[in-house]
Amino acid sequence: MKCIIGLGNPGRKFENTRHNVGFMVIEEFAKRNDWKLSKKKFNGNFAMEQLDGEKIILLEPQTYMNLSGESIRPLMDFYNIAIEDIVVIYDDLDLPPGKIRLRQKGGHGGHNGIRSTIDHLGTKEFKRIRIGIGRPSTPMPVPDYVLGTFSGEEKTAAMESVQKAADACETWFKKPFEEVMNEYNQK
Repeated sequence: MKCIIGLGNPGRKFENTRHNVGFMVIEEFAKRNDWKLSKKKFNGNFAMEQLDGEKIILLEPQTYMNLSGESIRPLMDFYNIAIEDIVVIYDDLDLPPGKIRLRQKGGHGGHNGIRSTIDHLGTKEFKRIRIGIGRPSTPMPVPDYVLGTFSGEEKTAAMESVQKAADACETWFKKPFEEVMNEYNQK
């Protein structure tokens, strides 16, 4: 069983914000496969489906970003999902819009959703896909920036990243993550 986790904030107010690109990837992946995140449990919305004979869970924690681990850990425990079978998708200020980076482990880099995930999983060694949102070009507090919506060219680049990240997840079902990293980190 594999689990794809997209980080974001629940509610209409946050739907198209930079901080919610993790949710956008989950929604794109679900749309491609005609799946619905109709299950509500573990402080999250999720789907459990089959793809090429393997069980897949898509999860959007509904705890707000800073408490994401409070949804991820109980779901993993209940379904007995191994740490090596999850990938967490989230926004990254240090990558420009349109870029994604795949890693097998790492720190939180100041991202509170990842900090919560690390705290609840008790390890930094889990797969992740970082999606570039860039930094503000004008003096603006980071919280205001990440909770803002994409504009113009930024939106086009961000949607390309969402597509690439969904493609990378699909590839992960066919190849080892290291190979997926090599392929998608070059793009």
